Amino acid sequence: MLEDLIHIDREVFLFLNNLGTPSWDGFWLFITGKWSSLPLYIVLLILSGRMLGWKRTLLLLVAVALLITVCDQLSNFFKLGVGRLRPCYDPELNGLFRLVKSSCGGKYGYFSAHAANTFAVAAFFSHLFRSKLKWLPWLLVLWAGVVSYSRIYIGVHFPLDVITGAVVGTFMGWLFFRLYIFATDRIQL
Repeated sequence: MLEDLIHIDREVFLFLNNLGTPSWDGFWLFITGKWSSLPLYIVLLILSGRMLGWKRTLLLLVAVALLITVCDQLSNFFKLGVGRLRPCYDPELNGLFRLVKSSCGGKYGYFSAHAANTFAVAAFFSHLFRSKLKWLPWLLVLWAGVVSYSRIYIGVHFPLDVITGAVVGTFMGWLFFRLYIFATDRIQL
């Protein structure tokens, strides 16, 4: 059963990764880069400041920083604990896919920290602003999905790495949103 799932995951990875073309590589490298999301983060910070006030926004910054730290460290824990090789380190896939980056990253890839972090931020802010900005959750999920797909496109993660990261990130985003609401109610900001 597990072997079948891993086989399907590899086949889907090869299919999706090989859809790429050199003319799109620059775009996907930009999307997967750390600076591509900065404009969105600035917009979310401005929205937070305007809608929540500066005290709640400062607490929000702490909550989001902790959220990203927890997702990152949880991903590292699973990468080392599960020990699933990234596609570029898998000898069975040698020469069968496109590695768009100059390097692949760490040896292990389960689960994707990029997917976890982007979906965590998307879930957190979707819950936070869902009643006031009904369009925002759709935009955030689209953004998280595109960033997560970029990890497959550039050749550094399997689809299950990305899906697991998205599920973990979504849960952690919801959890930290609840903790943020609890803290703001207790502190009465």
